[in-house]
Amino acid sequence: MSFLSNPDVVIDVLIPAWNEEASLPLVLADLKKMPVRHVIVCDNGSTDGTASVAKMSGSVVVSQPKRGYGNACLAGMGYLKNLPPSEWPEIVVFLDGDYSDYPDDLPKVVAPILNNEADMVIGSRLLGGMQPGAMTIPQQFGNWLAPALIRLFWGYKFSDLGPFRAIKWKSLLDLNMQDKNFGWTVEMQVKAAKQRLKSPDVPVRYRKRAGGKSKVSGTIKGTFMAGWIILSTIFKERFRP
Repeated sequence: MSFLSNPDVVIDVLIPAWNEEASLPLVLADLKKMPVRHVIVCDNGSTDGTASVAKMSGSVVVSQPKRGYGNACLAGMGYLKNLPPSEWPEIVVFLDGDYSDYPDDLPKVVAPILNNEADMVIGSRLLGGMQPGAMTIPQQFGNWLAPALIRLFWGYKFSDLGPFRAIKWKSLLDLNMQDKNFGWTVEMQVKAAKQRLKSPDVPVRYRKRAGGKSKVSGTIKGTFMAGWIILSTIFKERFRP
């Protein structure tokens, strides 16, 4: 089943964004081709025109001035939680605002859920192919190490920590997400493994960001801190009852 042929499936997209004025319009233009209900841009204290370009596109803009990738995602979830339960989505898609992912891969990401084959789907850059230089060597190493630890501790095989992912709204609520920073993606995957959710990977394409500066790989400090947070999250969950 394809959601392109099933418009009754309610899919919302959450985009955490900090200073993505240059690239965000490209993401939003591609998403206009997709039959999703809300595109929710979670503005994480941007100092440029991120919020303005999101509003001009017709997106819902949620402000979260307290910095942190997870904080932005939680703010977007908060918007959805505040809707009447009858208006909650069936599926939530997470997508970054830097145009590194290809929004038109969205049908592939949601297809396993629509086919009742998955509760959560991770868009795998490793399986889909990356443009040379799209990820630094330290990023690639961390992206190998974290899934390896998840497999070791919980027996779940992921190939990537990619930010492009889809999950059933009910499953997302059941995960009780807490991380406020770059541990968000790995926390979701670890908790999915602990709850034994059906969580396949699907191949997605990946390229260099369209503009702006990476919050992770843009500096040595950013790369180190993101890696530390991700590994800390894994070991914290490993010893949590």
